[in-house]
Amino acid sequence: MECISVFDMLKIGVGPSSSHTLGPWRAAERWIAELKNNNKFDKVEKVKVDLYGSLSLTGKGHATDYAVLLGLSGADPERIPTEDIDVIISNIKNSKALCFNNEKMIPFEVSEGIVFNRKFLPFHANGLTFTATINGRNYKSTYYSIGGGFVVQEERKVSKANKIIFYCTFPYPIETGTQLLDFCKQLELPISGVVLENEKSIREEAAIDFELKRVWDTMLECMYLGCHTEGNLPGGLNVRRRAYDTHQKLKGDLPYNTPEEWLETIRHTEVKFRQIFKWVSCFALAVNEVNASLGRVVTAPTNGSAGVIPAVLMYYMVIENHKANFEHIKQFLLVAGEIGSIFKKGATISAAMGGCQAEIGVSSAMAAGALCELLGGTPEQVLVAAEIAMEHHLGLTCDPIAGLVQVPCIERNSMGAIKAINAAELALDTDPNNVKVPLDKVVNTMWETAKDMNSKYKETSEGGLAVGVNLTDC
Repeated sequence: MECISVFDMLKIGVGPSSSHTLGPWRAAERWIAELKNNNKFDKVEKVKVDLYGSLSLTGKGHATDYAVLLGLSGADPERIPTEDIDVIISNIKNSKALCFNNEKMIPFEVSEGIVFNRKFLPFHANGLTFTATINGRNYKSTYYSIGGGFVVQEERKVSKANKIIFYCTFPYPIETGTQLLDFCKQLELPISGVVLENEKSIREEAAIDFELKRVWDTMLECMYLGCHTEGNLPGGLNVRRRAYDTHQKLKGDLPYNTPEEWLETIRHTEVKFRQIFKWVSCFALAVNEVNASLGRVVTAPTNGSAGVIPAVLMYYMVIENHKANFEHIKQFLLVAGEIGSIFKKGATISAAMGGCQAEIGVSSAMAAGALCELLGGTPEQVLVAAEIAMEHHLGLTCDPIAGLVQVPCIERNSMGAIKAINAAELALDTDPNNVKVPLDKVVNTMWETAKDMNSKYKETSEGGLAVGVNLTDC
């Protein structure tokens, strides 16, 4: 059984895509580590990267080539100043050289060093092969970006074939919703409590709090930045940022200078239904507009769906509970992370494998369950909320226009956030004993739907809106 931490599901990185940007970036870092472990790094004379399948078909729109270059350059996606990205890329292109892992200069012509191949590799739709030339010989390693910034090497497939067992070190290993509920009953803890016990088995609680605070601070800063930045998004579609305009209409007259002060002022704004509806949408749009412009976001569980969870958590903070504090944030994120891990283990969180149901659908389920617990739901009701949210995203395709994480991706985050809130409320009024579709069934159904879905609707930009809308219309 695979052990997935909350911090595996909620990762800080750079947009616009966890599978097409953060994953390839991390793959480059792992390849460099592999070269070092094999005492080959210092001997490398030349490098080449081949992108396959969805990474190739929508790689330009997702900045996959940029991500690979940044990873090869030794930049850290969690901490690199985003304003440095264009500088690093321009230097590589102009000098036709790469400072490999920020240690040694090697010649690198971008047009030859990064190759886009339409072919799909058999293991996963997002494959990339790194080649190092040493003394005239080529050494290749293939990695797969399997969604949410998770990366596996080709040997993983071999290990499965050889039936090598990977043991989970968590004291309460969870693969399904049923197992999660069993542990809740056994320990007499809410879902967040069970998850916390697992996390405490691998790090001190102070470290857990520190990292969760860092995740929330990144989410809040991302919403703040998105609400205070106007203009058009990069990429060529000339999509206008909408969070700024909506925020201008909603914000009150109280002054603020920081994201934290901003949060407090929102609590004093009008809270009629339409305003609440618009605030939630504004928060979600803000995050994904930052994501679309290669800004820093929290993968939750992917970059394309990064706006749902912060929008719903912000809704709780500024609308539902004005006294909400870090303990509420901690509880929310722990539950969200665990629900996301159940979907990853039982299905997929990769749009290239399952369409957008695997991204927006999963993020909506994560947010719905987390909100339900904060609002007083039982563990059973929490899973009902997650099930309802996913049930009404089943079959959602991934068909980004021009391969950009903009249309329809940004709006889908606001829709996913609204559905999550609705699902939580429905679950709170539901007797779990009367539920016809348990969470585990909807996880299985999502995976079956993913396998049945035509490949052109799986992040290839070869179907749906991606071909139904002419770029001239944009």
